[in-house]
Amino acid sequence: MKSVVSSVAAALLVGALVLLAGLTRGEEYQGRVSLLAGPAAADGAPYGEVVSLALPALVELARSPSVLAAAAPASGYSPDELAGHVSVELVPASGLARVSVRAASAAQAGATAMALGKAMIDADLLAPAGKLRTLDSRPEVITVAPDAPLVTGLALVGAVAAGLATASVRRLTPGGTGPLRRALAAAGVHRPVAVLREPDPSTPDSLAVLCRAAGHPVRVLPVTPDLTETAAKLAAGLPEEHGAGTSVVAVTTGGRNQKALTATVSVLPADAVLVAVVLA
Repeated sequence: MKSVVSSVAAALLVGALVLLAGLTRGEEYQGRVSLLAGPAAADGAPYGEVVSLALPALVELARSPSVLAAAAPASGYSPDELAGHVSVELVPASGLARVSVRAASAAQAGATAMALGKAMIDADLLAPAGKLRTLDSRPEVITVAPDAPLVTGLALVGAVAAGLATASVRRLTPGGTGPLRRALAAAGVHRPVAVLREPDPSTPDSLAVLCRAAGHPVRVLPVTPDLTETAAKLAAGLPEEHGAGTSVVAVTTGGRNQKALTATVSVLPADAVLVAVVLA
């Protein structure tokens, strides 16, 4: 039950943080105008060839110093700042270009888009074969930030990921070391004791170092009969020490119920020192 509560709490926290970060961003609007290339005259230069060659240059024209300088007063930005808010989309095989500007208000975005479109038309890039004109009399203005549906979707994804990650961590470390510490405290052991995991390849070496440091004969105790084989394997790899007293390694399973560990440690002789607990 606690694992479920922890997973739900993590999911709610991450989801709330993503929502807060996304929805408290400053508002941003995009104004867009469509420019359509058309022939300057019915009997002029080869219009199609000129447009196909020159239309891609509109991307650079929109960020040229002269066009930016003409549109900047309506935007509230300097020409250099405005360049970072401008984008141009070319519609293939149509002679159509969509010029977009992002700004902090809807009115500013719309006015800047119209001013930029007018400055590009005045540049007369396609002359003498063609000319540009605005397709609509009014700009299209949309809200681009905060994008509530996108932020909500990201919050849901983040919440689910956080919940699953929390559940996975708790599954990999069932009960953590808290139950072990409480079980040892119940047995009267209040000093720090090393907690190792039997599947870890480094565990035998770590046990050997601990036992050598203790300097007493080593005894590996399984807390339940089904752990006898595991305890024997661990004991086989430990160094032989001589002297008084005993260094004890307790072998238990993971989980919250550690009554067997408490019972085993409680009956250790007075000269026995618990040096480690191994989770099998």
